[in-house]
Amino acid sequence: MTKLLTALTAILTFMTASAASAEPNCGPRAAVIAHLSDNFGESRQSIRMGQEGRVVEVFASLETGSWTITVTLPNGLTCLVAAGEAFELLAEAPIPSGTES
Repeated sequence: MTKLLTALTAILTFMTASAASAEPNCGPRAAVIAHLSDNFGESRQSIRMGQEGRVVEVFASLETGSWTITVTLPNGLTCLVAAGEAFELLAEAPIPSGTES
């Protein structure tokens, strides 16, 4: 699971750098979170510290299944990097090393 989160963080860091330079899906963190809550009923489901002080968060609505992944830069700019449907909250035990399929 740690390998997956590390890979996801690396991908999101790359995508965020591109998104931040173009800034089409970025804005002040408070405004982005209000938009996700007001328009999609999404609330934060997980948070992780990424590279270079970036914060990676997953927002989702447990009622509708919509989800959004954001990355917040140290300057407070929050960028939407992925979104979709069919979010499920899981509580799975970690897979022991060497038994992954």
